[in-house]
Amino acid sequence: MRIFGKGRHRPSASWRQATDRAFTLIGDGRYEDAGALLTRAADLEPWLSESWFNLALLHKFRHDWEQARAAGLRAVALLDRETGAPDWWNVGIAATALQDWPLARRAWQAYGLRVPGAATDSGEPVGMDLGSAAVRLSPEGEAEVVWGRRLDPARIEVLSIPLPSSGRRWGEVVLHDGVPHGERTTSAGHAYPVFDEIELWAPSPVPTWVVLLEAATEDDRDALEQLAADAGFAAEDWSSSVRLLCRMCSESRMPSDEGDGEHLDPHDHSEPGHPGPLGHRTDGQLWVPERECGLAAPASLVRGLLDGWVADSPDSRDWRDLEEVC
Repeated sequence: MRIFGKGRHRPSASWRQATDRAFTLIGDGRYEDAGALLTRAADLEPWLSESWFNLALLHKFRHDWEQARAAGLRAVALLDRETGAPDWWNVGIAATALQDWPLARRAWQAYGLRVPGAATDSGEPVGMDLGSAAVRLSPEGEAEVVWGRRLDPARIEVLSIPLPSSGRRWGEVVLHDGVPHGERTTSAGHAYPVFDEIELWAPSPVPTWVVLLEAATEDDRDALEQLAADAGFAAEDWSSSVRLLCRMCSESRMPSDEGDGEHLDPHDHSEPGHPGPLGHRTDGQLWVPERECGLAAPASLVRGLLDGWVADSPDSRDWRDLEEVC
C-alpha cells in the first residue's frame, strides 16, 4: 500500500517516514493517529498524487466517504497517466458509496472500463456485465465467503444464503474492495475472484430461516431449492454448501465444489459427520437424509413452500424446527 513518487519528484525523507509510520498504524487499527501523519505528509508534498491517494485509502478504511471522495479527486488531478490508475478505482468506490453516479461513471471510464449508456446519464451504471464473483462478508470478524452477481466494479448482490453469524441476508447488496483476496475455481476451469466486503450498501427485506429437512435423496433436496427459486426466493442446503476454512485457505485459490464426491477436501477444517456449519460428510461419503437448510423467504410464504415441497413426495420428504435466524 505504500505508494511513492515515480515521476516528477522524489518525496522527501520526512514524507517517507510519516507515510511508513502511518501505514504501520493503519495495520494496528490506529486510524486517527495514521490520519494525522498522512495529513502531515500531504502538507509536506501536496503536489504528489500519492499523498492524496494514501489519504483516500485511509478514509476508505474508515468508511468516511465524503473525505475519501475529496482526497481521491485531488489524487487523480495530479496523475501523470490517463487510464488504469488505482486512484480512479478508489474514487469509484467512494462515489458508489455516496451514490454519486456521474462521478462513479467517470471514475470507471477513466480507469479504462466500458460503461454502457450515455456519458450524460445521471443514473447508476448498469449493464456492465461483470458476471459472478464471491464476496467475503465480515472479513475482520467471522468471515464467510458467499456467491453473488457483480452489479458494477464496487457492488455485489448476494445470491447465496449467508449464515446468520454474518448478519447478512440473501438479496442484499454489499460494497466491496477492488483488490481480490483469493479465488474460487470450478471443475470447468473457471476462476472467480473473492472480494472483501467493505460495508452493507442496500439491505434486504427478506428474512433468513433455518430448517431441518428429511430429504431421502439429493433430488428431493434439489426440488426444494428449485421450488424456492421458482417463487423468486432461495433455499440452500447448508449441510453441503458450507465448508470451514482457515484464513490462509480462504484467501488462496480454492476449488468451489461443495464437498460431494469421493475425495476428502484437505482444506476443509470442519468436523466430519455433522450437518450444516459443523461439517457435511460421513465416513463413507453417503447421502445423509437429515439436512440443515437455509431459506430466504417472507414469513407469509416460508411454511407454504415447505408444506408444498412435502406434499409433492410425502414418503421421502419432511421438515421440522423452522426458525428465523436473521
